[in-house]
Amino acid sequence: MTQDQRRVAIGAISGVLFIGVSVWLLQKILPVPAVATTGDKLGYAARWCMLPALLFFLMIVAVGNARFFSEAIDPTLGKESQRMIVDGRVADNATQQLLIFVIAAIGLSASLSAQQLPVIGAAAITFVIVRAAFWIGYRIRPAYRAFGFAGTAYLNLGLVLSGLYLAVR
Repeated sequence: MTQDQRRVAIGAISGVLFIGVSVWLLQKILPVPAVATTGDKLGYAARWCMLPALLFFLMIVAVGNARFFSEAIDPTLGKESQRMIVDGRVADNATQQLLIFVIAAIGLSASLSAQQLPVIGAAAITFVIVRAAFWIGYRIRPAYRAFGFAGTAYLNLGLVLSGLYLAVR
């Protein structure tokens, strides 16, 4: 195993452990919402989805501003800096991960009780933390993005599988 493979493996395992602890702790401290209907639950989830959307917006702004203030203002010329390339890849991956997160959070919320709903807020906060870690890690060195990538991917997997389980049981 190469040094980078070890870094990725350690980062990925750390990311998965972090999301487990983070979601568990946060859902215990977030208040239980007053919801009466499935529509209320969906609204609760939609409001929490705004937090990851804000981080995604900041990623897009970083790419746009970098282009505006450089020769890469014309994206067809291939004049992007390494930082712009990384930020663009981060935004692309964030698009994919955010789509899964939003669908999973809204779908799962429909099957949760009011007492269980804080897990949606906990997941949204955790999503933002691990996505930011992905972005920062990628900028430092691409192998360092593993913590954030694995954290996001397995958080989304957990939400999707939980939602599917609750929908079919």
